[in-house]
Amino acid sequence: MDEAVWLDCEVREAPSASEAELLLVHDESLVRSIEGLCAAGGGQIDEDTYVGATSYEAALHAAGGACAMVQALGGNDRAGFCGLRPAGHHAERSRAMGFCLFNNVAIAAELAIRRLGVGKVMIIDWDVHHGNGTAEIFRRRSDVLFASIHQQGLYPGTGSISDVGSGDGTGFTINIPVPRGSDEEVWISVLEHLIVPAGIEYDPDLVLISAGFDAHRDDPLGECRLETSSFAQLACHVRDFAAQVGAPLGAVLEGGYALSALAQSVVATVAALGGAGAAESIAPDPIVTPRAAAHIGHYWEL
Repeated sequence: MDEAVWLDCEVREAPSASEAELLLVHDESLVRSIEGLCAAGGGQIDEDTYVGATSYEAALHAAGGACAMVQALGGNDRAGFCGLRPAGHHAERSRAMGFCLFNNVAIAAELAIRRLGVGKVMIIDWDVHHGNGTAEIFRRRSDVLFASIHQQGLYPGTGSISDVGSGDGTGFTINIPVPRGSDEEVWISVLEHLIVPAGIEYDPDLVLISAGFDAHRDDPLGECRLETSSFAQLACHVRDFAAQVGAPLGAVLEGGYALSALAQSVVATVAALGGAGAAESIAPDPIVTPRAAAHIGHYWEL
C-alpha cells in the first residue's frame, strides 16, 4: 500500500512481548501449550484455531506491539494504531480460541495499570464478534470499563445485554448486541448515546479500541452493514471522547476478513484517529438504543 495513506503517522516495528508481559493476564500453562505446539510444527487448538511453526513468534509480536503502543502514548504521541495479527479479544486467561492466541488489548491495558501508573482504562470493542476474552479477564474489576458492540447471536455466543460484569466489576461491562443487518445508524447511535456518555462519567486515563472491521458489509464472517466511512465515524466519535476526557487513545487490530474492505477501513480509521474528519451526530436508534439504555442506565448517567 502506498505509504502516503499513512499521512503523518510514524511507523514503528513491533517488539516481541516478554513472558512476564504475557503472564500479566494469561496462565503460564496457556503460554507453554502454545509455545510447545508451535515448536512441534503446529496443529489445531479448536475447530476454528490453528497454529503453525511460526505462530507463537507472530503472537509474541502482536502482544508486544500493543504493549509498545501504550508505553509510547502520552506527551506528543496521543494516538496509536497497532496493526498486527493474530487478533486477541477472544483469548481468555487460560484458553486460546476464535483465531486468537494471546489477548493483546488486555495485556496492554494491564501493563498500563500495573507498570505505567494508569488508574483507569476504557476498552471499546467494535468487532462484530463479542470480545469474550477481554470481558472475562476484567469481569470483576472496576479499573477497566469494557464496552462492546457486536452482532447478536454470532460467535462465540456471549455478550448478552444483561451481562454487566460481577462482583466489584458489576456495571463495568457494557454489552450491546445489535441485530443482524444493523447499519451505521445503529452502531453510531449506541456508541454516541450510550457508550460515550458512560465513558465520560467513568473518566478513564487511557482509552483503547479493539478495532475489528468484520462488521463491514463485505465481510464474510459478519452480517452487519457498515461501510468504510462508518469506521471513520466510529473512530471520530471515540477520538473526540478521548480528547474530552484528556486520555491518550490506542487501537488494536482485531477481526476483518474481506481484505480490500479491511485495508480501506484501517486507513480510514487511522486517518480519523489522527484528526481527519468530524464526528457526525445521529439520532438515537428507536429500538436498540432505548433497550440497551434500560440496562446501562442502572449504572451510568445517560
